[in-house]
Amino acid sequence: MASAATSTTTAASSTATAQNPNLFNLNLNLPPWLRCPFTFLCPPPPPPPPPPPLPPPPPPEPVAPARPSRRLPGLRVTTEYDSEEGVFANKVSCKLAGGRAKLRLSFQSDPQGLGQGQGEEDPRQQLFAAPLVGFITKHFSVLYDVERRNALLHGDASLPGGAVQLRASHDVKEQQGEVSVITRLGDPSYKLELSSLVPYNSLPRATFHFPIGQVSVEERINEDEEKVLSIYGIAKSVFLDGVLTAQYNENDLNLRYCYKDNELTLIPSVSLPSNAVALDFKRRFSPSDKLSYRYNFDTDDWNAVYKHTVGKNFKVKAGYDSEVRVGWASVWRLDKKGAKQRLHQ
Repeated sequence: MASAATSTTTAASSTATAQNPNLFNLNLNLPPWLRCPFTFLCPPPPPPPPPPPLPPPPPPEPVAPARPSRRLPGLRVTTEYDSEEGVFANKVSCKLAGGRAKLRLSFQSDPQGLGQGQGEEDPRQQLFAAPLVGFITKHFSVLYDVERRNALLHGDASLPGGAVQLRASHDVKEQQGEVSVITRLGDPSYKLELSSLVPYNSLPRATFHFPIGQVSVEERINEDEEKVLSIYGIAKSVFLDGVLTAQYNENDLNLRYCYKDNELTLIPSVSLPSNAVALDFKRRFSPSDKLSYRYNFDTDDWNAVYKHTVGKNFKVKAGYDSEVRVGWASVWRLDKKGAKQRLHQ
């Protein structure tokens, strides 16, 4: 019976333990403040381990360097026709060194041989006459005449600061040239220019530049083979919503007034002492239509020009000159940069 009681007690204890297994277990999963009554003596739990580092990204695939494309410089071709001389004036140019230099070829074409009066004796002269080759940069240019085997040189330079500028030109075949020195007089808008021919044969020409114009004094030889001083001057000023220009040259004075707005341009002018009066009138009727008219009161001669733009690529001009009693018309082609090319007249 005792063993039965013991078995019963053991069974009851097993049953209670099975129902509450943590009844007498002190290692319970309790918060830290319940595990230790003196929290300031208990060390904090260790921090969680850091996450593993991400794998490095794969290296980029090697890209072969692009080869610089060698583009040929673009050519610009311009052709003009002169109905009086019966010749074509042609120009072919291209930019070099990224636009820092320009190479230009100009020549004339006379298909009928009227300009040179040679007929069909020299076909090459009819298609390729008076060729000129030019090499042009910002501060230096060379113009070579193939037929005359002559070259014209032009160059300019400035000292540091731009206070003094130098300009020079030289004709190789004629062995003549001109040298100019320009210096500022304190204010950049006031300059003094001295120009002399090379080789020296007269006093240098002196030009004084000021904000509204300039005055030049130079030595010339008159009809009596005497050396005299000649004065030339020009000045501009704003007057009555327009620009008034006075130009003086060897005892002749020309006064010109120009008024211009979006639709109308009016330019009366008078010359003294001849008292010659002229009037220029320009009227824009629309963005594609414009009329220009000039009348000389002393001779009763006049001329008129009408311009009409067709789309963005073509322009038509027609005019009449009463002095020579000639009417004319021409068609021009405009490229993307606004340059004109005469197609027919």
